[in-house]
Amino acid sequence: MISIFNDVIGPVMRGASSSHCAAALRIGRLARDLMGGDISHVLIEFDVHGSLPNTHQSQGSDMGLFGGLLGWDAADARLPMSAAHLRAAGVAVEIRYIDCHDPHPNTYRLTLSNAHEQHTMIAISTGGGMIEVLNIDGEPVSLDGGARVTIGERVLQQVLPVQSHPQATLPFRTCAELLAHDAGRNIPLWQWAVEYEKARGALTDEAVHGMMLDIVRILRRSIAEGVAGTTYDDRLLGHQSGMFASAMQRGTLLNAGALNRTVLYTTALMEVKSSMGVIVAAPTAGACAALPASCMAVAEEMGGSEDDMARAMLAAGLIGVFIAGPWTFAAEVGGCQAEGGSAAAMSAAALVTLAGGTLTQATGAASMALQSMLGLICDPVAARVEIPCLGKNVLAASNAVSCANMALAGFDAMIPFDEVVDAAKRVAERMPREHRCTALGGLATTPTALRLSAELAARANCG
Repeated sequence: MISIFNDVIGPVMRGASSSHCAAALRIGRLARDLMGGDISHVLIEFDVHGSLPNTHQSQGSDMGLFGGLLGWDAADARLPMSAAHLRAAGVAVEIRYIDCHDPHPNTYRLTLSNAHEQHTMIAISTGGGMIEVLNIDGEPVSLDGGARVTIGERVLQQVLPVQSHPQATLPFRTCAELLAHDAGRNIPLWQWAVEYEKARGALTDEAVHGMMLDIVRILRRSIAEGVAGTTYDDRLLGHQSGMFASAMQRGTLLNAGALNRTVLYTTALMEVKSSMGVIVAAPTAGACAALPASCMAVAEEMGGSEDDMARAMLAAGLIGVFIAGPWTFAAEVGGCQAEGGSAAAMSAAALVTLAGGTLTQATGAASMALQSMLGLICDPVAARVEIPCLGKNVLAASNAVSCANMALAGFDAMIPFDEVVDAAKRVAERMPREHRCTALGGLATTPTALRLSAELAARANCG
């Protein structure tokens, strides 16, 4: 069952991509438990037809997996050096590309051994840091890391923040079911988010609000860090948010109101992500900036509090639940419409909530925002989650501001939100592999992109 904190808002992490870094780390943590923490050799196999052969190094799968094998957390400051730490721990790593036609593009095949035993694990990254373990030692399983489980003599610890409760009864699973459950009362979306997460995780009102408030505070610190300036060798873009802040102060930008602060915060968060700083996948690391940037910026422009921000983020989280259930946040499956499109829909609902809009207006804004981003491809230049990812986060946030105001003005979204999600899923099924986060199409194959990729590779070899 989908959880706002497991699947939509989170994890708190470092790295370029939640599908790569955070998910791989969680897979590694479970693999470490399977071996009782005693690993001397690990064979990692990726299908040549999937996304990982082209992205596992540049987008942080190796970094995350190695950190997980060491037992680290997704926000551990040592993650960029996890390969060196793993070698120092005496673990030999072998990576192979194989022709096996795995059904999912983000499939990890692990063979782990020490002097006394060997185990195998097949797991997939399903988007936004979420995982599913499909097979252990040749036996089919279905584990998402949401509960402590025993495999043979080994205990695999829970790796998700909210424990899974298989017998939990949810009040609704889709947007249509929510609206029927509300029965015209127009109870605010954030309140329904609290009710959903209470039922899903056996939590109290205070616990749900407190968890989101903690996330808001992490995000605000990350925004401040980004505006102050970040550096990192293995990235394409330098510190740009500071230039934007200076231009705002000088009054040399167009008067775009709260949108200018939103662009500033979006850029700041993307720069923190690319410098291996702490971010929150919301719903993914590649689309980590649009929702929190627009939410924090507009709330500040309105004089809102951190509690207001937390309620808006909860509203966004419930919209994400309605996406993650029937579809995905993974660009490797759905293109950037799954990441940026989802972020735009979630952001639009959050902004309506900040403005005191109704439930109908919030879900209508989400529908309009996702409608206008169907077909958006994922084509990261040099396989780094920077270009055009920064611009697409700005696009998602700008779209959200516009759609929120349209909904507040009474515009009719016409197409129910669930139908828009289904349409996006059908578009994704017809999207070529080259346009789904493989760095094999779109801007990633322009002459300039190929030159930048070669320059980064040469820089890494010199290092």
